[in-house]
Amino acid sequence: FLPLEGRFDQQPSDDHHPARSPSVTMAIKHNNQIQKNHFRKDWQKRVRVHFDQPGRKHRRRENRLAKAAAVAPRPVDKLRPVVRCPTVKYNRRVRAGRGFTLAELKEAGIPKKLASTVGISVDHRRTNYSKESLVANVARLKDYKARLILFPRKSGQFKKLDSSAEDVNAIKAALADGKREGIATRVGATFPITNPAVEDAVTDVKRDSLPKGEEAAYRRLRDARAEARHRGKREARAKAKAEEEANAKK
Repeated sequence: FLPLEGRFDQQPSDDHHPARSPSVTMAIKHNNQIQKNHFRKDWQKRVRVHFDQPGRKHRRRENRLAKAAAVAPRPVDKLRPVVRCPTVKYNRRVRAGRGFTLAELKEAGIPKKLASTVGISVDHRRTNYSKESLVANVARLKDYKARLILFPRKSGQFKKLDSSAEDVNAIKAALADGKREGIATRVGATFPITNPAVEDAVTDVKRDSLPKGEEAAYRRLRDARAEARHRGKREARAKAKAEEEANAKK
């Protein structure tokens, strides 16, 4: 072994003490004066102003119009689902989500690989936790599918999922004449997501007006939760009771 330097009863110096090492910093607490502050920079040369705000607004508008013209007659955005806002504070509101679930696409009869190519946003991570959200988004997909005019990949070669030649030729003729009435440039404006007014959304629900079998919905939810939590204990208890009865008969 290597001999230790110094005596065993020698105390470590302040330079090697972990709590007093200069590399260890402490968090600043309380509303005290800031030590060793360096605020004497020439800050007036670093102030950023936005006098070009009106010009940038005009430039963004021109870029949007140029993008819409470049992808025409295709819309500039994609179809988004209707989802609930998170947390209890905001879950009364609905907004546009990231993408449709695979279950919603399957229910609407749209292949998942085709959806992203025809302007439908897909999110494979999202899950439907209620029947209401599934029904609402499936209806949204079917409405979009009914209004969609799908051009063939190669001109004149129509396939099964493509629109009819009459619809495609009508759109081409309208674009050639410069008529854009009835042709959507933004899917979000054509399929808006609106929230009902408070007077319409919040109503008094009486027990007599509930459908038959839903009077004790909360009680049934709690019973189902308890059944799921205590399933193992109850099965073990029933098994032990059955064994005791079988032994008693012997």
